[in-house]
Amino acid sequence: MARYVARRLLLLLPAWLIMGSLAFALIRLIPGDPAAVLLGMEATPQAVADLRARLGLDRPLPVQFALWLSRVLEGELGHSFFLGQPVLQAILGRLPVTLSLTVAALTCAVLIGVPVGLRAATRPNSPTDLGTMAAAVVGLSIPDFALGLGLIFLFAVALPWLPVGGYIPLSRSAGGYLAHLALPAFALGVSQAALIARITRSSMLETLTGDYIRTARAKGLTVVGNAAVVLLGGAFVVETVFNLPGLGNLVVMAVKRRDYPLVQGCLLLISTVVIVVNLAVDVLYAYVDPRIRYG
Repeated sequence: MARYVARRLLLLLPAWLIMGSLAFALIRLIPGDPAAVLLGMEATPQAVADLRARLGLDRPLPVQFALWLSRVLEGELGHSFFLGQPVLQAILGRLPVTLSLTVAALTCAVLIGVPVGLRAATRPNSPTDLGTMAAAVVGLSIPDFALGLGLIFLFAVALPWLPVGGYIPLSRSAGGYLAHLALPAFALGVSQAALIARITRSSMLETLTGDYIRTARAKGLTVVGNAAVVLLGGAFVVETVFNLPGLGNLVVMAVKRRDYPLVQGCLLLISTVVIVVNLAVDVLYAYVDPRIRYG
């Protein structure tokens, strides 16, 4: 197991290199000059050229990539063009919001999906079972942003019970924190709740021998781990819909303003989190099901 974990950790380096290369290339494929965006439409060509030189954008792309990669290997993600602060500082300032939303949505998905799946499994092929699985299909089919917009309309117009935007830190008010996360967490968690319900039902309908129980537990761990990764990505869209000051809004702002270092840093961090979560799931899988052995 220790050798397997060590090998997986070593794979972080090529994964970082691939993700860094993709982020570096993709953001530069979008039309627009960061210097021109920063200075505005009335800027003179000379002013734009001077700013490009100060930002290092006048250098050849291979040189820019090599300089950025060398700083990343030293633990520095560069400075944001527009925020005027280190990229890592900007990310860490928004990360708690995204993690809070992801954890809340995952909790919502598990608390809804597992009981619903268990109830459907206790009445196979009954109207309850068929209705539950039909509802699960609908839940999987509705995009997160569409459900979010529907919730905003419902709770902003018809039933003004909950706030439909913004964010309050837990340290300031626990009630406000939960109230502002309720709608986005539900909108984000519904699709994964539907998936968890379907998998819970199918696992419960299997023969409940000892080996099957261990396998079901391992399956559940994998589903929750995969759901966490999916929810982290989906949080970006939901944050934009509900105007939450998380990484999603930060990335959207960075792309609009062609803030190359900020986009690259965010994508690098996201890929790291995904790899670490998958590694943690694989390691826990072996503890849940002792029959699993990694060479």
